[in-house]
Order: sequence, then C-alpha cells, then structure tokens
Amino acid sequence: MSWLRILASPLVLLALLASHAPAGAAPRTPILSDYTHTAWDALKGAPIDVLKIAQDRDGWLWIATTTGLYRFDGVQFERQDSVYGHPLYSTDPLALAAAADGALWVGYRFGNVTMLNRDGARTFTTRDGLPSGAIFHIETAPDGAVWVAARGGVSRIARGAARFQPMGRDVGLPEKTAFHVLFARDGTEWVGSMDGAFFRRPGQRAFTQAWPRMPLMSMAEGPDGTVWAADDRNRYYRLRTTAPSSTRDMAPVLVGTALRFDREGCMWLMQTDAIERVAGSCRPGSSPQRVTLATGLSGPLPQSFFQDREGNLWVGTSGGLDRLRRNRVMPLQVERALDHPGMVAGPDGRIWVGSYDGDVLSMAADGSSRRVLKGYFSASHRSRDGGLWFAHNQGLRYRAPDGTVREIGPPPEARGIGTQAIQEDADGGLWVSFGSAGLYRLKDDQWTRNGGITGWPAEFVISTAVDQQGAVWMGHAHNHISILGPGQSGGAVRRLGEGAGLGLGSVLCLYRDGPRMWAAGERGVMLYQGGRFLALRGTHGETFRGVSGMVRLEDSDLWLHGADGAYRIEAAALAAWLRDPEHVEVAFTRFDALDGLRGQAAQLRPLPSLVRADDGMLWFATGSAIALVDPAHIYRNSLPPPVLIRSVAARGDLHDVQGRGALALPRGTDNLRIQFTGLALALPERVRFRYRLQGVDPAWQDAMGRRAASYTNLAPGSYRFEVTAANEDGVWNPQAATLDIDIPATFVQTGWFRLALVLALGLALYAGYALRIRYLTRRMEERLQGRLEERSRIARSLHDTVLQSVQGLLMSFGAHLHALPEGTGERAKLERVLRLARRTLLEGRDEIMDLRAGASSGEMHRALEAFGQELAHYGGHAFALHVAGVTKPLKPQVRDDVYAIGREALFNAARHAGARQVVVELDYGASAFTLRVRDDGSGLAPEVAQGGGRPGHWGLTGMRERAAHIGAAIDVASTPGQGTRIVVTVPARLAYGFALFDAQGRFRRWLRYWKR
Repeated sequence: MSWLRILASPLVLLALLASHAPAGAAPRTPILSDYTHTAWDALKGAPIDVLKIAQDRDGWLWIATTTGLYRFDGVQFERQDSVYGHPLYSTDPLALAAAADGALWVGYRFGNVTMLNRDGARTFTTRDGLPSGAIFHIETAPDGAVWVAARGGVSRIARGAARFQPMGRDVGLPEKTAFHVLFARDGTEWVGSMDGAFFRRPGQRAFTQAWPRMPLMSMAEGPDGTVWAADDRNRYYRLRTTAPSSTRDMAPVLVGTALRFDREGCMWLMQTDAIERVAGSCRPGSSPQRVTLATGLSGPLPQSFFQDREGNLWVGTSGGLDRLRRNRVMPLQVERALDHPGMVAGPDGRIWVGSYDGDVLSMAADGSSRRVLKGYFSASHRSRDGGLWFAHNQGLRYRAPDGTVREIGPPPEARGIGTQAIQEDADGGLWVSFGSAGLYRLKDDQWTRNGGITGWPAEFVISTAVDQQGAVWMGHAHNHISILGPGQSGGAVRRLGEGAGLGLGSVLCLYRDGPRMWAAGERGVMLYQGGRFLALRGTHGETFRGVSGMVRLEDSDLWLHGADGAYRIEAAALAAWLRDPEHVEVAFTRFDALDGLRGQAAQLRPLPSLVRADDGMLWFATGSAIALVDPAHIYRNSLPPPVLIRSVAARGDLHDVQGRGALALPRGTDNLRIQFTGLALALPERVRFRYRLQGVDPAWQDAMGRRAASYTNLAPGSYRFEVTAANEDGVWNPQAATLDIDIPATFVQTGWFRLALVLALGLALYAGYALRIRYLTRRMEERLQGRLEERSRIARSLHDTVLQSVQGLLMSFGAHLHALPEGTGERAKLERVLRLARRTLLEGRDEIMDLRAGASSGEMHRALEAFGQELAHYGGHAFALHVAGVTKPLKPQVRDDVYAIGREALFNAARHAGARQVVVELDYGASAFTLRVRDDGSGLAPEVAQGGGRPGHWGLTGMRERAAHIGAAIDVASTPGQGTRIVVTVPARLAYGFALFDAQGRFRRWLRYWKR
C-alpha cells in the first residue's frame, strides 16, 4: 500500500490505516478482565472517527475527529468550534496536543496550527515558519517547546517564541513528510518520516538516521527504553541506533494498527477489530487480555491511544471512544462461567470452589485451578482438625487432612433436599441444616433431629457460627437467632429476636469477631453486645442490606458482601462507631460493578459469599462469578477532581462563564440555574459535589448526583457561588471553583423605591385619614350649618314678629309720651317704661344676633359676613368683607376663637363706634392666617386701647385672651375720631387643619375630585 494512498484515508493518522494481520498471527486471548471497559458510540452521543486524544490542564478530555473538535468530562460530549471563546481556524483537525502551560494546540488536515489559551489565540502558517501541508502530529517537548510533524517536514517553536523554526537538512532531517515526534525518557529526540526514523541525543546538534531504514510512522517507547516504530504495512520494529549485524535483527516483531505502552509498562497492541494487552509485557506472568468488536469495542480500526492523569486508557476507533479503567476488584479468570459458586479455604492455601454444574476446584488468584473433588457442594465447613465437610442434596462428604474422603448419607427425611449450613460444635457433633427438611445433628455417624432438643423452633436455619465460649448460634428466617450452649445438645435453647433489638429479617450471616458476634441479613448488619443488638448504619443512609458474607481483618477493617456490593469499613471508622453506636454513622467504601464486581451476594446458598484466603486475599462470590480483592493493595485515586463552573442560565439566556470569575446578570433576574462539572474521568458516576451560594445557603449543599444548582426568588445584590467535588475515593478538591454573581436592582428593587413606597404608603394613609377627617368635618359643618340656618330662621321670625311688634308699641307709646305735658308724673313714668322697653328691645336684638352666631371651618367668612350684614342693618352703616388667598380649613379651636374675636370686634364697631363703614378682611396666607377688622368711627381713647378696655367692660380683654389661647398675635390700633383697626395673626402651623395643601390649593382640589 503506497503512502500516498494511506495519507488520503481520513481514518488513519499516526498508526495510519491498518491492513489485516496475517492469518494466525494473533491466537485467541481471554477477555479483558483486569479492566472495566466502557464504550461510547454514536448512539450514546460520542464522536466517531477519533483521530487524536489529549487532556488539558483543567482536566477536559479533548478529542479530534474528522468532523470536528470535541471535549468530554466523563458524562457529556460537546462539539467545540471555539476554545476559551476563540474560534478554531478549521473544523477539520488532524493533530492535537495539550501543553503544560494550559495552551491547546490544534493542527489541521490542510495545514496551519492554532494555539489557544485563556489569554487569546494565534494561528501559525507557513509565513510563521510552519511546514506546509497536512499537520500529522504535534508534540510538546520537556523544555516546553512545541514540535510539529507535517507533510512539509518538521518545525519547532520555543516556549514564548513568535515563530516556528524549521528543522531540516541543517540538523540532519529530511525536508519532506514527517509523521511522528517522540521524546524518550533519556532525552533523545526521535522523528519518524518517509525516509525513516531519526534520533538526536542530548547535547548533539544534528539528527542521525536509525535502523531499519524505511518509511516509519507511528513510534512508542517501551519500559526498557526500546523505541518501536511501524512501517506503512503496520509492522512494528525495534529501532536501532547502530547498524544491525544481520537482516534478521531488522525483522518485524509485531503487527498491529498501533502500539502503545501505559505507565505500568504494559504493551497495548491494536488490531483492526481488537485491543490487546500483550502477555507478560508489564509484569511477569501477566496474562494476555483483549477486548474486541464482539465483546463491546465501540468500532473497528482503533487508531488513537491516550492515558489520562488518573491512569485510564482511552482508545479512539472509527465508531467511537473506549475507556479502560483498572479494576479495584479483580474478576477471577475461569474457563467457563460458574453456577452459584460456593467457597471454602482449602488446606493447600488456596480457595476451593464448587459450582452447581461442575466439580470442586482448588483455585489460585491467577485463575489456575485443579480438580480436588468430584461433584458440587451447597454448604461447606472447615473442621478444627483441618478436615473439610461438603454437603449437597445427596448427603455429606468429609475430606480428612490426609486427603481421604468418606461419604455420609443424609437422614431419610432430607434425601434429595439441598443443604443450607454446616457447623461443628464443641463436642465434635456436626449440626446440618437441610433446608425445609429441618435441622439435624450428626454424632458417631448417627443423625438426630434437632439434636434431640424438644421445642426446637421450626424456622428455617440459614446460617451458623460458634462464639468464643463454644456456643452454637443459628440464624433463622423470620428474624430469630437460636443459641445452644456448649454441652447442651439436648438442653434448653436461648432465643433472640425483636425483644433483643434484632431487626434483620432472614439472618444470612453470623460471624464471630473475638468476644463479639455479628449478625447480618436482608435488612442490614447488627452487632450483639451487652445483651442487645446494635444496628450498623452507614453515612448517607446506608443500611448494608442483604449481607451474606463478612470478614474482619485482625483488629482492623471490616469487610461485608451484600446485595448492593462489597463494603470496606476502615478500623478507625469502626472504632468510632463502637464507642457510640447509637449516634455514629460509619464511613465506608463501596465496591460494585463499576469496580469489577459483577452480580450480587447470594441471598440463600451457597454461604458465605465472602471468604479470606491464607494469603490475605478476599474472595467474593456472586451468582456466576468470583472476584478478588487484595485488602493490602487497593488502588486509590489520590487526585481530587478539578471543578469548573460551566454556565449560568437566567431569564432564558445561557451565559458561558468558563474561565470567568464574575458575571453581571440583567436587572430583575431572580432565578438562576448554575451548571458545573467535575473532571474525574475514571468514575464520573461517583463524583460527589457540594455547593453553596453565599448569602443564601447557610451551609454546603449536597448535589445528590446532580451537576447543577437552581435558585429562585433571589434579591438583587452580589453573591458568590462556590462548588467543590470529591472523586470516587472521597478525595475532596480543597480549592472550590467560585463565581461572583452581581444582580443589579431594578428601580422598584432599590432603596429609593422602597423609601418612596413607604412615603407613598404613608401619604396614602395620611390622605385617607385627611379625607376621612374632611368628610367627618364636612358632615359636622353641614349639621352645624343646619343648626345655624335654623337659628337664623328663628332669629328672623323673632325679628319680624316680636321685635317689630315691640318696636310698634314703642312708637305708639312714644306718640302718647309726646302728648303728655312735660314735668308731669305720668310722663315721667311713661318715659321710664319706654326706657325699660328700649333696653328690653336691645337685649332681645342681642339675643337674636346670638342665635345667628357660629361658623364652620370652611364657611367662617360667610358667618362673619352674615353677622356683619345683620349689624349693619340695625346700625345703619355700610359693611364689607374681603377674602384673600385660597380658603383652607382651620383647626376647630382656632376657628372658634378667631370667629369669636371677629364677632366681638364687629359688635363693638356697630354698638359703640358710630362708624359709617366697617370692613372685615380674611387672609389665608401660606405662612399665617390673618383677620383684620377696621372701622371709621369715633375710635378708642388711648388709655382704653393700651389698657385693654374700659373698667367694667371685657370685650377687648376677651379678645386678647382668646388670641393668646390659640397662639395668635393681636394688634389693636385706634385713633380718636379716625376709627379702630384690630389685626389677629395666627401662624400657619397653628392655624390650618393639615399642611398638605399648597398655596394654590392643588392638593385640595385633588382631594375634592377623589371624594367625588
């Protein structure tokens, strides 16, 4: 196949398009079981035709494909047409590298390279020293330089430099197609090209061509320093820096589409339809294992290989992406699947395994096995003498320490019934539970039902154990445990149940732990201590249900095997629980299918589902497989996951916040959805997140499997969102990702608006109050006005009737008086009567005037005007009243006293001044209310005006007292013969009922409109 044809294929880069391996070159190897294999194809949203894979400093997995650039956080694939907000030069990437400084380098199929980081991006072309044509490979050097292998040769750019430096004939490299650049651990630089492989050792200026001398493309360095390279027919050679002594030394060693080494030194060989770990390549005795299209590979033509910072292996194929994660639980390699395997520690230091469809095998951790006993077993027991008991539905077998085996038939009632449990007591008797057939004791080859114990409980015996004192414990279905003391095979039985705190349902496992006894079952795990059972509770509500196997390491960790997987409870956590079992929840590590443990613990038989081998390995049995754990060497992921805040959704808009420390949201935002991720690629399913929004969350919130946080009804202000994550081993990232969020307030959310709202509310309340007072005042004024009108009517009636009649009588008597001679006694008497009548007439007139007195706050000027007109009618003088300003309601007390002062002033002017004209002025000013009463009469004597009145007269004195009572100033000015002027001034704050009305009366008119 010519290299031109190879370069034309879109599926081949680095390893290039593979031809099929020669027939018989790769014998069938076992399935890849040391790793958990996960495949993503197009149906799962994965990109196809994966050409290159890289991981950046943040932890993102970047994937170059024939259709674009993608990134992956272990959960979701995202196509990226830009990086850090900077667009790519092309959507057809061919080469990819992530530099230690955080920059991502992308090379394109038709030339040019783009460097992208948070500070910006730059695309390099041939004008910048870049080779012409397709970019096949980008490699970062230990010194931070970036090397590019392209159709036009090799170039490098030093860290921080502005241009690429061509690497051609001046340094011993051909100026034509280069495929690969490799930096060996010893510092040697390697270049694979159409002319072969070239190397340059540290300190040398020029490259030297290596052997074999042929087109060499993809290269890899083995753990021993050997550099491997492939030709255009996918044959791999060991490169030599010196000339070979024979052609045999240059023969190809392996055939594969690609070859890579992981950090453990394991060699991985890719074929057109498989990935294979080469046997013995990473450690002596390591088995060859492979994953193929038939066993779940995402697609054919695996063509890219990458190992991330957590040690996961990633393989890109033409159909998708595959991940190989090293198992923490190692599946036992067997030739065929097991059928409900039973386990017991054998005398040879290995575990003896029985399967329903096979014989009993002595098995080692590497999967090697040998048959030790014919037939299967459903229950087993290791006796004190080192012998082994096995039971099935046809009876028992005893294998003595010397290897001899004897058969013992079952009781007639139990023939053909499966055996559940076997337990040796202190007297050498053997208790056997034959399931539904009941319990029997074997002694001296004789079976005794229930051991001869009368009243033995009828419940099914599922599990057995012997405590430190030699008592036999038997766990039943239906939440009961029976205890038979040593030497009491025919004696009384002690029973424990709900009264002792037992709450397990079916008791699947009893386990002696020194002086303590553990019990486990379908509902959890309990410890019998101090006469009661104490429930073992795990963090996050874990109950450890369905546990049917238990091992306690020497004063150390407690291991459980249950319905939801295997559990490891470390010694410190267990000790803390033992100190306070009522309140402490134990921390634990769970192992399940994600760790390589397939299936679940048996819930009936064979039991136990967990045993410990003599070498310390823990063996876990499930329905069809066995898995192993070395408790002394459990891989732990010590790398905390990087945490990134991805986006914020608010008001229908999605804001990308990656690489940003702050975000300003639109005014009025009150709901947020913040998306984040943790870049743990090994077990993203077990990544735990906790977050908080300062000012809202009082404490850290557990995300409970979510990668988003939502908030509603947020007030405007500044917030800080923090999120951190822990990996599958509970290693938390101490550096939380943070985002400062600012939500500006709308006008209605500002303090000014709230103040205005308070003021408006106060104003509304005050206006309502004022309207109510105004309404009540008006009602009172209307009533008073009615009374005033009624009194005026009465006054008019009295005036028109009584006073007119009296006046007529006076005139009649006056005529008679003039008819009488002067000096006579009759005339004198009549004159006295007339004087008395005139006084009575005046007093009656005064009383009538009093009937007209009174004024409402809004109609005071009318009342004064009516009173003044009445006085003018009787006094024969002119009267006028003037109002200045807008009429405002006066306070009731002010109104009454001002009216009384004005009335008194008018009365005095009419009665005593002999004035020709009396004028009243009412001035409703903004700063004061003023009443002025003036006349042009005789005036007051100076001593009267200054002294406050004549002796025996109290008019002026009363005016001054009333003015003082309301805080008003009164000024009495009079000139004899020119009249009198009385001025009363009341400050506005004392005069008016409320001060909401301006001088133009605008608010008053509004209130009137509102009231209407």
